[in-house]
Amino acid sequence: MSGVDDRHGSGPSPEAVGSHNELGGTVHGPSVQAGTVHGGIHVSIGPADTAVVPWQLPPAPPMVDRVRELDALDRLCANGTRLVLLGGQPGVGKTTLALTWLRRPHAAFPDGRLYADLRGHGGEAPAVPSEIVGGFLRGLGVPADRVPRDPAEQLGLYRSLTEGRRLAVLLDDATTAAQVRPLLPAGANLTVVTSRGRLSGLLVNGGVPVPLEPLDHTAAVQLLADTMNDDRVREQPAEAAELVELCARLPLAVRVAAARLASRPTRPITTMVRALADERGRLDALALDGDHTVRAALDVSYRELPAAAARLYRGLGVHPGPDFGPVVATAVLGGRTGNGPPAVLEDLLDRNLLTETADERYRFHDLIRLHAVDKMSERSDSERTDTLRAILDHYLATATRAEELLEPQHRSLARDYEAAEVPRVDFADGPEALAWLERQRVTLVAAIRTAAAAELHTVVWQLTDALWPLFLRGKYFDEARAAHELGLDAARACADPAAESRMLTSGGLCELDCGGHARALEMFAAATEVCAGSGDAVGAARARNYTGLALLGLDRLEEADAAFREAEGRCLALGDPRPAALARFNRGDVALRAGRAADTIAHAEAAHAGLERVHDTYNAARARALIGRGLVADGRPDRAEPHLLAALGVLRGHNASVEVAHVLTALGESAERRGRPHEARDRYGEALGLLDAVRAPAAETVRARLRGLDPPG
Repeated sequence: MSGVDDRHGSGPSPEAVGSHNELGGTVHGPSVQAGTVHGGIHVSIGPADTAVVPWQLPPAPPMVDRVRELDALDRLCANGTRLVLLGGQPGVGKTTLALTWLRRPHAAFPDGRLYADLRGHGGEAPAVPSEIVGGFLRGLGVPADRVPRDPAEQLGLYRSLTEGRRLAVLLDDATTAAQVRPLLPAGANLTVVTSRGRLSGLLVNGGVPVPLEPLDHTAAVQLLADTMNDDRVREQPAEAAELVELCARLPLAVRVAAARLASRPTRPITTMVRALADERGRLDALALDGDHTVRAALDVSYRELPAAAARLYRGLGVHPGPDFGPVVATAVLGGRTGNGPPAVLEDLLDRNLLTETADERYRFHDLIRLHAVDKMSERSDSERTDTLRAILDHYLATATRAEELLEPQHRSLARDYEAAEVPRVDFADGPEALAWLERQRVTLVAAIRTAAAAELHTVVWQLTDALWPLFLRGKYFDEARAAHELGLDAARACADPAAESRMLTSGGLCELDCGGHARALEMFAAATEVCAGSGDAVGAARARNYTGLALLGLDRLEEADAAFREAEGRCLALGDPRPAALARFNRGDVALRAGRAADTIAHAEAAHAGLERVHDTYNAARARALIGRGLVADGRPDRAEPHLLAALGVLRGHNASVEVAHVLTALGESAERRGRPHEARDRYGEALGLLDAVRAPAAETVRARLRGLDPPG
């Protein structure tokens, strides 16, 4: 236990030195077989002679003392303990201790470190396993496009990949034992859990508690001196001793107080002592597990903020997600797109009131966020509402820009913001826009819930509408359903028939994706009634097309074909060519299912021409794929392949995994008919991986085709 550097964890662990990959790990070679088989699918995690060693730990803040706790952790590790529970009151340094210990060289963890913030007390909803496990899998080397969508499959793959390894997993800020249990790795890996609660339920899982108490007096004074980094503690020892006691010797409170003094090098420590003492009467309003001193220290910091920084600080307290980018700060301050990150962000960072994470993202420490929320609660209702609306408008404007790039034909309803005035993120192209939507998914869904709670009805349905490209491509069924339920309520509260119809039809399409064809049929019928009641003939014609999709899902082929035929005719008569072309495409799908290959080809060719005319590249590619599928079914695989390969390239660019899987299946069938079983097996295998990832029913058909390729006996 010698050496200060060992305590502070400054710099990478020796075993993490290597070539870093984009998955948050380090590539070493040669070592273990870099792949696993899960659910009958081989998931490659790197070249055969390499293994990914994840290093997901964030930097550890400076730490003093804790020799006893570090020794205890070393002993537990040496004794084979697999679950350590670090508990203690807020601000006591649980995360700092865990990070410092895990960042030290450990022969017990040669296969890396995984990290997740479970957000137990951060103000937003606590993290659920499906949010966390995907990041763990990517850290372990699973390519992003091979991470299963199904939470149960994610957990199964996570346990498969951790079995036989020697990893350390840090689960930070847990709230319940139930939140932790699904995230425990398999095998002989160590898990460290930090929490304000005792999590006694984890004792049955072999958890060993390591309670953390405030620093002793000498260590707290040393932390104050280290943070201030000048001579005032040595020159004013009595005042320094009084200050750390007012801070209850909590590391967070000591660091905040020291940072305020460090920014005022001529100010005596007595000034801070008086300020904290004067605040004692106000602490009861923000009592948090008995930790009153943090509130006092943060109040001192807040009072000395410049006006713009104070406005940003309290404004960010109403942000709906776990972290935020610089453009959110611009929105809070009433700025415009293109002004760059506001300088006051740096002010809050310098004062240790914000933490900067990767990719220019920022977040509050949980206690500081609560303090910011409290500061906003002291302001007028209008300031809180205006600030929240500015943040939500930023997300609405940015999501709308992504929608325009990904689905330019989708947006047909107005947005309640002035695009030139609302700060937004700009994107170079569709893939960049989709990547942003994926990264911000948790925050965007939280924004919808927050807007609903604030009764900002137009924001609720408009943001739900703008997220359609994300829901469509990512197949986030549960989130899409929940968002559309809120969106439908909001549209009805607005008495907006066009919005109500959109929420019913989009929500119905989500139900189709979930297999809820009967429910979707009801929603499309309701949308038709809304359109008829408001005189929206175009909307009613489109709803007829959606009705056909529900009937198709219910295997009522004749009724579905009649609905599509009616929708096509009505849309053409109304001068609405794109939905007419989509209805024609759907007629081709009916014909394919009915075994009428020639009709399939004819309908698909007409649909392709119509969609090309309106520049709908995504659906035109689907129509071209349908031409290829019809040609395969018609016994002409040689003519089918050019259509299928052209469609495949476009659909891959749209990240449309299910559509890509359908094309791959058709290419596999084409190869099989042309006597190329090895090529067919490759095509079917890739298709099966994509379909299994989203629990698509078509996966069973592809699996049967793969079995049919196996040699007999």
